[in-house]
Amino acid sequence: MCVKPIDAIVDTGLRVRRYLASDHARWDAFVAHCAQATFFHRSGWSRVITEGLGQRCRYLLAERNGEIEGILPLAEVRSRLFGHALISTPCCVYGGVAAVSEDARQALILESMRLARRLGVDALEMRNREAVCPEWPTQNLYVTFRRPISEADADNFKSIPRKQRAMVRKAIDAGLSACVTNDLDRFYRIYSESVRNLGTPVFSRRFFAVLINEFHSDTELSVVAASGRDVAAVLSFYFRDEVLPYYGGSQLAARPVKGNDFMYWDLMRRAAARGVRVFDYGRSKVGTGPYHFKKNWGFVPQPLHYEYYLVRSRVIPENNPMNPRYRLLIAAWKWLPLSIANTVGPMLARHLG
Repeated sequence: MCVKPIDAIVDTGLRVRRYLASDHARWDAFVAHCAQATFFHRSGWSRVITEGLGQRCRYLLAERNGEIEGILPLAEVRSRLFGHALISTPCCVYGGVAAVSEDARQALILESMRLARRLGVDALEMRNREAVCPEWPTQNLYVTFRRPISEADADNFKSIPRKQRAMVRKAIDAGLSACVTNDLDRFYRIYSESVRNLGTPVFSRRFFAVLINEFHSDTELSVVAASGRDVAAVLSFYFRDEVLPYYGGSQLAARPVKGNDFMYWDLMRRAAARGVRVFDYGRSKVGTGPYHFKKNWGFVPQPLHYEYYLVRSRVIPENNPMNPRYRLLIAAWKWLPLSIANTVGPMLARHLG
């Protein structure tokens, strides 16, 4: 079992409590050194989720003798359309407990279960990279793509399969260029159009402004131009020796000149130059276009273990585009004028988790 029965847990001086603003520095210092922690465990996400999405965070930490031994970022997401959930962590691909002791891990999971029952949510969702509670229902919809990169551009280029290398060469021959920018509007114009074309509600511009402001030294906006016109853009995160291209999009004009291929190659090249040694392509739904795109780059899919503790719901919530219930909505959304999609979309996106 992922947690021991309540009567089997011995008092070891470990204390679980809610996160306070005064814990910010200690929390992030723990994240920086805990092998299980990810960029999405950083305390700043509590501000992003609260101010950018309007959802309530319920972060927990476990400490003993004044030292943090485990953390669990949680947020409560309420929606009439999508239900009521406790998620670690909404709008993030990784989450769950990060701990340096088994006591802390079990105590945090147990407390999160209590919290889920107390709040009366439909389900508690843990977005783990590794299986933690195998007896809980698991959603096998997503995989992630991560692999080491070299300090040498030539080695990284050779690691890309031959057919995909040809796409990058085609983009280079087309004269594409990329630049790092602080202009959020350049990114948002491209990204919002891209997700509209996919039938997905877009996050608000404010969400991205809060996100960049919170993690300003560890975020990067880059834009790709073809013949002087912006055609693709990506917002990337840097964490330890990793780079995570997270929010990316492109216009239809990027397809014939392979703008997406150029964008990710340019990011890989720049990241390697600054000492990054892991390229995290992020999660994708199995069998989708992005899934095959990342496989074509030579990345091997690694399963993500999204585990659920069901409280009021009898089945795992399926708030994702693969749910047949949303097919008509997705198809209709693609035809919305961009101005309408960008006005209505943020009101839906904040509830998706």
